[in-house]
Amino acid sequence: MTSSLHSGGPLVVLDDVHLTLESAAGPVNILRGVSLEIAAGETVSLLGPSGSGKSTMMMVMGGLERPSAGRVWIGGNDFGALGEDGLARLRRAHIGIVFQAFHLIPTMTALENVALPLELAGRRDAFATAAEGLATVGLGHRLSHYPGQLSGGEQQRVALARALANHPRLLFCDEPTGNLDPATSLAVFRSLHDLARNRGAAAVVATHNLELTRFMDRILLLRGGKLVPVERRPKAAERV
Repeated sequence: MTSSLHSGGPLVVLDDVHLTLESAAGPVNILRGVSLEIAAGETVSLLGPSGSGKSTMMMVMGGLERPSAGRVWIGGNDFGALGEDGLARLRRAHIGIVFQAFHLIPTMTALENVALPLELAGRRDAFATAAEGLATVGLGHRLSHYPGQLSGGEQQRVALARALANHPRLLFCDEPTGNLDPATSLAVFRSLHDLARNRGAAAVVATHNLELTRFMDRILLLRGGKLVPVERRPKAAERV
């Protein structure tokens, strides 16, 4: 049975979310009471210095990390009430994730990497849709290449095409343009913006590229385990 997202109300709700992880030096408090609502169609840029917990916060929102306290709802689904199978179904059907490390399968071609989640979802047009997605990110000529034969920027675009292939309602991107040239970075951010506007999806993008945040509806800064809204463009001395 596929989990569904309810219409109406915010698409994402974090309610006083805390996350504490153990380390050799003792407990580390990564999230300290994060509360957030994101509407369908909204794009949010998440800023913060390295090690501030941006990636971990997105893993919590994607159901890949359980919070120590607080609650997470995605489309009316309470993550705390879902088991691992339920979370996996919800992610497969409605959530796209672009990891900073790409997580491409090295023994599969670019086309096969993008088609895989579509096949798992039972899509008969998996390979045609995957080819279309790769063409959208400028890799229509690299379908049969393996990750080891692609540059870092090309691998990043394959990961983006894979995350977008199933037309997710919610997209999480961890530094999606870190290995891309400026022109391709701009195209990626425009694609994210168009996805949100045209499909009613929400996108949360962790980035250090302040120049590209102008495309986002909202900018949030994760500092000291808490979210701080950014109402203006930070000055050079404040940039992270």
